[in-house]
Amino acid sequence: MGAINPLDTSERFTHLRPDGTAQMVDVSEKIETIRESTATATVLTTRRVLALLTSDELPKGDALGVARVAGIMAAKKTSELVPLCHPLPLSKVTIDFELLPTSVNLFASVKTRGVTGVEMEALTAVTVAALSMYDMIKAVDRHAILSDIKVLAKSGGKNGSWTL
Repeated sequence: MGAINPLDTSERFTHLRPDGTAQMVDVSEKIETIRESTATATVLTTRRVLALLTSDELPKGDALGVARVAGIMAAKKTSELVPLCHPLPLSKVTIDFELLPTSVNLFASVKTRGVTGVEMEALTAVTVAALSMYDMIKAVDRHAILSDIKVLAKSGGKNGSWTL
């Protein structure tokens, strides 16, 4: 076994070539499995916004409906937004909401049958859904905060399943 070349990043970083430049990982030899991931985000806002959300009286209209469609569209565009992500044939994308007194928790679940996971698609979906919600409520609350964006769970692939 020879000495390790500290400039050779190919063994340490899958998305770097030996010369240190970026590459899209070759997944052609990976086994196709059903893969799922769920991500979450929180929009911190005011009681007034939550009241308007639940009564469909926001000035810009149906914030939840717009955020849901935006999240679904975003999941499908992930590989166009995140440079080293593979384009994936998504089987299902759902965006759900939990309305609390001064916040909205958003959840994006994404499913595919493929050779690489859908964590990035779930994160992209929930983030864009939260951005869209901010856009819809900013006329009433410009100080809303997007927070706690994270993957909650994933399944499929050689590393199996996990939940936060």
